[in-house]
Amino acid sequence: MIDLKFDQVSKRYLIRQDVEGENGRSAFKRKLSRLWQRPHDFWALRDVSFEVRRGEALGIIGHNGAGKSTILKLLAGITTPTEGEIMINGRLSALVEVGSGFHPELTGRENVYLSGSILGMRRSEINRKVDSIIDFAGISEFIDTPVKRYSSGMYVRLGFAIAAHLEPDILLLDEVLAVGDGEFQLKCMNRIKELEQAGVTIVFISHDLKAIERVCDRVLLMEHGQVAATGAPSDVIELYSPMLITENARPLKELCFKNANSNPANAFEIERIELLDRDGRLKHALATGDYVRFRITWRSAEFLKDGGVELGIHTLQGAPLIRYSNQPISGTDISFRQGKNSIELEFEHFPLAGGEYVLSAGLTKPRIQWLYRSERFACLFVKEEDIFGSGYPLHASYSILTVPHRWLTAESLCEPVLD
Repeated sequence: MIDLKFDQVSKRYLIRQDVEGENGRSAFKRKLSRLWQRPHDFWALRDVSFEVRRGEALGIIGHNGAGKSTILKLLAGITTPTEGEIMINGRLSALVEVGSGFHPELTGRENVYLSGSILGMRRSEINRKVDSIIDFAGISEFIDTPVKRYSSGMYVRLGFAIAAHLEPDILLLDEVLAVGDGEFQLKCMNRIKELEQAGVTIVFISHDLKAIERVCDRVLLMEHGQVAATGAPSDVIELYSPMLITENARPLKELCFKNANSNPANAFEIERIELLDRDGRLKHALATGDYVRFRITWRSAEFLKDGGVELGIHTLQGAPLIRYSNQPISGTDISFRQGKNSIELEFEHFPLAGGEYVLSAGLTKPRIQWLYRSERFACLFVKEEDIFGSGYPLHASYSILTVPHRWLTAESLCEPVLD
């Protein structure tokens, strides 16, 4: 039985771009000018067709801007197709942003009822499941505390715990497994597998290729709004991996990576990531143990107080190695100005061994709500360097991280300590 069907679905947006030199004009004049501009077509999806059988888990992968989120919005009824037909057979629930329905002044328990109702659960159903939800989130001590006092980890754990207790026929998941610590992520993964075994149809959109491979029966690869490939997870992921290294992401004469999938329709978007030396000049190469500053430059369509910037480095297969954000623990307060913004992340000694890696980058607002996210922004090449003087440069295939260390023999442990 078919639960979901896309039949030659296309989605078109009309885009108006700012004219060069308009930044100096008033907001009113800019808006007035845009009214007179002729919009151009942007096809987020073009002739996309696929089916999902009852109880099947379909993964959707692809570069940022490939059309993944547009598919989810169409399935969730957030927007409608320009062309083609969509068939949905069953009760559908979409888990896009955990905790998005929470009220900060209400307690965790009160938000369980509020958010559960928003997600389509009846009050009697919530009454029956509330203890299990609290236990799943692991925050029983704080369940009667207003959620505005929760840490970001507690906040998203409670949000996922509520969503994990839904009983839909069809469940849409968009980047929801990147919550909490490793133990909680495993609990989330096990819950999704339980839903799958219970016959729930799942559509899982993610940049986490390991999670896609573990959850999904079949994978759809999107590229520029069209289906590039479909098949077994391992086969499609193997096909996708070489695509992660785009022309703009290969090692350059200077380490400046521009957004290869820029979309003028995005209100917030990272435009480039540059690697700088101590003097603020662009580096020509990055080696293990180097001093380096990553300068992230982004565009903001509006002023935003307390914005967040995230930079991550992953293996080519998607395993996270480094992931830093100015929120919520660094205490770095950032306000996004309208227009261009930038921030730098400094490493005194870059810790990764020689090899190829993938840079990810994102923009957030408080409570871990994504404004922009690219898990495959660029490919980073790190030169092999003999930083320990052993005569053998360290390569990632041997050890990814360069941790200061030394070997102690029985003889060296017995050596007398000299004053």
